[in-house]
Amino acid sequence: MNKLVLIDGNAMMHRAYHALPPLTDPEGHPVHVVYGFLSMILRLFADLKPTHMTVVFDRPGPTFRNHLFADYQAHRPKMEDDFIGQIALVHDAVTAFGVPIYEQDGFEADDVIGTIVAQVVRKKTGIDQVIIVTGDRDILQLVSDERVCVFMPTKGLSEGKLYGEKEVVERMGVAPPLIIDLKALMGDASDNYPGVTGIGPKTALALLAQFGSVEKIFASLPAVASETVKTKLVNGKESALLGKELATIRNDAPIAFDPETARLASLDSPSARAILERFHFPSLLRRLSGNSDVKSDEKREKKAVNRENEQQQLF
Repeated sequence: MNKLVLIDGNAMMHRAYHALPPLTDPEGHPVHVVYGFLSMILRLFADLKPTHMTVVFDRPGPTFRNHLFADYQAHRPKMEDDFIGQIALVHDAVTAFGVPIYEQDGFEADDVIGTIVAQVVRKKTGIDQVIIVTGDRDILQLVSDERVCVFMPTKGLSEGKLYGEKEVVERMGVAPPLIIDLKALMGDASDNYPGVTGIGPKTALALLAQFGSVEKIFASLPAVASETVKTKLVNGKESALLGKELATIRNDAPIAFDPETARLASLDSPSARAILERFHFPSLLRRLSGNSDVKSDEKREKKAVNRENEQQQLF
């Protein structure tokens, strides 16, 4: 079976940044995000056994959502300097591993992922299954039958859970297509849009279970039993419709996915070895060649990081 592993690059870089202690190369440059990201790629390749692999990144600058809603993600904290400095290094490392990168100005990585998924599903690409790797629950809306699923880390970068339709319903309370409607009613604090004021998870889930989509709820307002809820919906209709538009992952980003460039028989190559030597990651070199025990090397690397921290404190 041809299997595409599609990695949400920014989500996983942030996870690596917060999951791992600081690590520097011999020149003193921070590299723990690079280490975590490459460690994750090696583990995904070994565990999920993909025939194809791609990484998608956000681009700097505003997207169409910022034009729809000026305060979209406005309260998110500024990225730390030691994180920003590693973004280009992660790009270099991914390219050295032979994994193609997709990104598009004006669109979020989610939309590029959605576009790739749509192209795989609609066209005869030869890919039988897509596994999206991310820590972002918004991506769960793309899950469909057995062809598209999501792998979400549950502990650091080393453990995760695979989400099909059943697992999405268990976690979110609704089927994948209704996640955007749930967000439209409840709002999204992380993306900074309000939804319908006064509508929480319990009420939102009950409304969706009774009527279906946001549009069907507003088309059936007389059937809403609670006058209080009805008033909230009337007052929040514009906000809910805007929220649904903001929550919906687009599938029309102007990119053309080429499955042949994403085909990978092995991660082991001269360029991959060179980049690991450049960053001084001996444990990852051993894992790349298959001459290591993953858990032992991860413990060894953690000890090395701790020793590095102690030396930095001393000097």
